[in-house]
Amino acid sequence: MPELPEVEVVRLGLAGAIPNRRIAAVSVLHPRPVRRHVGGAEDFASSLPGRSFGVPRRRGKYLWLPFADGDALMAHLGMSGQFRLDEPGSPLPPQCRVVIAFTDGGAELRFADQRMFGGLWVSPGGADGPTEIAHIAADLFDDSLDLDALAAVITTKRSGIKRVLLNQAVVSGIGNIYADEALWRARLHYDTPANQLSQTEALDLLVAAKQVMAAALAEGGTSFDALYVNVNGSVGYFGRSLAAYGRADLPCDRCGRPIVREAFMNRSSYRCPGCQPRPSAVG
Repeated sequence: MPELPEVEVVRLGLAGAIPNRRIAAVSVLHPRPVRRHVGGAEDFASSLPGRSFGVPRRRGKYLWLPFADGDALMAHLGMSGQFRLDEPGSPLPPQCRVVIAFTDGGAELRFADQRMFGGLWVSPGGADGPTEIAHIAADLFDDSLDLDALAAVITTKRSGIKRVLLNQAVVSGIGNIYADEALWRARLHYDTPANQLSQTEALDLLVAAKQVMAAALAEGGTSFDALYVNVNGSVGYFGRSLAAYGRADLPCDRCGRPIVREAFMNRSSYRCPGCQPRPSAVG
C-alpha cells in the first residue's frame, strides 16, 4: 500500500497539473471505485462537471482534491490505486476505472486500480478538511506537529513500538516499509514495548522515520512493481536504498548479519538480529 512518500509524490504531480482546471465530463468505467460516493456511480459522473479543482492536499496516506466550491474529491489509493495524467485519445492505462476530462482539452485525469481496494468520492464541504479523515492524526511533515509531545504520547503506549507507529490515530503516513526502515535506523526491535522507550529514544525514532521518508520522497517513493507509479507513469527508486524492508537473508549494511523476515500482524517485518535484538521481556 502506498505510504506517505508515495502519496505525496502523487499529490505533487497533481498539484502541478490540475489546479484551476474545470471539469468537462466524467466517465465511470467500473462502479466499485466510486462505491463510497453517496448517490452511486451515475451521481458521481453527473455531479463533477462544471467544478474546478484547487491545490491537492494530503494528510498521512489520505489525499483529497479540493473544489473551488468548497467540496472535495476524496481519494484513497488502497493497495493499487493510481492517478495518471494522459492526453485525450491516448490508450487508457491498465485497469482504468474513472476518466475526468477538462474543458481546456488538455491532459485527462485518469484513476486506475487493479485490486479496487481504493476509491473516489465527493466530500461535501471537505475542501479544507474532510470529516472522513478527522480521526487521522497529523503526519511527521505537518508543520503544526509537536514532535516532543508526540514522543511523550508514544512512551505511554503499552503496545509494541511498530504497532504504535502503524496506528494512524497516533501518527499518520507510516506503513510497513518505513516503520521497518525507521526501526532499523533507531536499532529497535519491532516488539519493544513503547512505554519502555525513553523520551529521547522515542524522539530519535520519529526523527529517523521522518528522515527515511524524506529520502524516499526525494527518489520518487518506493516501487516494487507497477502497482505504484507517479502521475506520469514513472516509478520510484527508493527501493534501491532500503536497509531492512524486503532484504531477507541479505547482509545488514551496518553489522553484516543477515536480515531476517518475521511474521507480524498478517504481514512481515524485517530486522537485523544483531542491531535489533529481541527484547528479553518479549519471549
